[in-house]
Amino acid sequence: MEEILNTSTELVMQYGLSTLILVLIIIIIRMGIHHSLFQVSDLPVESRRRWAVTIRNIMLVLFILGIGFMWAPQIQTFAVSLLAIALALVLATKEIITCISGSIVRMLTKAYTLGDRIEVGEIRGNVLDHNALTTTILEIGPGQTSHQYTGRAMVFPNSWIFQHAITNETYTKKFRLHIITVPLSTDDNWKLAQQLLLNAAEEEAGPYIEEARSYLKKLEGKQWLHAPSVEPRVTIQLPEPGRIDLLLRVPCPTQYPSRLEQAILKKFLAEFQFAPRFAPATNIIAYPLHSSDVPLSQN
Repeated sequence: MEEILNTSTELVMQYGLSTLILVLIIIIIRMGIHHSLFQVSDLPVESRRRWAVTIRNIMLVLFILGIGFMWAPQIQTFAVSLLAIALALVLATKEIITCISGSIVRMLTKAYTLGDRIEVGEIRGNVLDHNALTTTILEIGPGQTSHQYTGRAMVFPNSWIFQHAITNETYTKKFRLHIITVPLSTDDNWKLAQQLLLNAAEEEAGPYIEEARSYLKKLEGKQWLHAPSVEPRVTIQLPEPGRIDLLLRVPCPTQYPSRLEQAILKKFLAEFQFAPRFAPATNIIAYPLHSSDVPLSQN
């Protein structure tokens, strides 16, 4: 330890003395040139002032270059140490830097804001708060088709923006298009079910279809979106043999899709009768066997 201190002291004394000598040389040269300029009476005052300023700037540049040459080895060592410290800080705060970067990306892309319903990874809910490091949401579930609050608050780091796709279910803000899936069997009367679904959707969503059409039409001009049709419609899917899925698309207020979905399903179930899923079991009467009914083996 003492050797290191002694070496550092010697280096400081050596480079300090060299710097002091350089300063003295620059001062002496400058004073000599200034004295010579003042002795020349043939030059106008403006010319002598211009020469004095030029010489001062030249002396300053020479001083900086001299300091740079003298202290170059120490500056290089200091720069390497500073770079090592910077790399260590970056590695130690990598997660924090990634979270701040994710927050910047969220602000620039407007991926979500307070009140939006989003899904990130396996987390889905309404955004309660967000800052430079984390985002807090009120969980909705279970699953992707549920719209009920679970009562749990979920916090995830903003670095997830680089790791997972973000689904914003409330991107259009006031109104959205909601999908309701009704599974049927091939034994069910799917044509009747389709008509009953459309009737229920038109009755329940009728009060705000025109308002939703006007709102989405305005978004078409503001956000360069193609305004979809808001009329209730049913499409048919065959996900597997023996099964039919009716997909009802209906406009609804962004924050209350569950209310409309429940009203439509209740009205549909009240009017539609599903076909029996299992055939009734056949009654089989078993009679006990008696020893007299069993033929005896003949020798």
